[in-house]
Amino acid sequence: MTRVALVGLGEVGRVFAEDLRALGVTDLSAWDTAFADDASRASRNAAALGLAPAGSAAEAVAGADLVVSAVTAMNCVPAASSAAAGIDAGAWFFDLNSSSPGHKREAADAIHGAGGRYVEAALMSPIEPRRLASPFLLGGPHAAGFGRAAAGFGMSEARVGAPEIGVAAATKLCRSVVVKGLESLLSESLLAARAYGVEDQVLASLSNILPEADWEAIAGYFVSRSLQHGGRRAEEMEEAAATVADAGVEPWMARATVERQRWAARYGDVLPQPSTPALIDAVREAAGLAGTRTGEGS
Repeated sequence: MTRVALVGLGEVGRVFAEDLRALGVTDLSAWDTAFADDASRASRNAAALGLAPAGSAAEAVAGADLVVSAVTAMNCVPAASSAAAGIDAGAWFFDLNSSSPGHKREAADAIHGAGGRYVEAALMSPIEPRRLASPFLLGGPHAAGFGRAAAGFGMSEARVGAPEIGVAAATKLCRSVVVKGLESLLSESLLAARAYGVEDQVLASLSNILPEADWEAIAGYFVSRSLQHGGRRAEEMEEAAATVADAGVEPWMARATVERQRWAARYGDVLPQPSTPALIDAVREAAGLAGTRTGEGS
């Protein structure tokens, strides 16, 4: 029987638990540092899934064939180090965390030193709606081996990349400069445009240079993701900034995105809202933003 351990039981960890169970994997264990707080998302997820929290990462991973590490970016190395204390020789360690190439290499050293098989993994889309069928980019010396087994764990779109650790991370984080940066750009633009009453015109004009789309809906989605996950995204963009800097490029945009994402995380309580204008108004009110509407926007 396959045993899977989840290190980190947030949004992604819960998806893994649900989808693996649907595939018939019933032997699941979980550890999250947030289990210390009964009201945390991780504790609520464990209760909803009927999972008894393990006492430590080492306890959770003992006897597991596959360990899925889905923690925040800054906890990539601590999670691997904690798991290394209990991981079985030959067990897969699937590192999904959005951390820099350097931190990925540190995590790999900890797992390989304990006899595990470290697989770098980059999730190249939101986990919803495709869940475990989302596109995963695999890297490292054990990526090819895991790639052959991935479909059995529901990861039908996992693709093997470079055998060097850090390449998948660089791919993910350079992409994040664009994706998380776009969230921040749309947030900042609309927070100001709404004050002037010109948000409709601003959004309509985007189709003059970008593919025609429902930019109001797209903006609402991006802004809401930033509000909901801004803290985690700020950590990821810290890692992205380090990755850009290691390439010899000054990470001005990545650093600015860190600040906007961290700011957005303060106002997640305004969610949900019925429309993008209502969402922007709610954020402006929560943030105490001043400004007079002078245009003709909705």
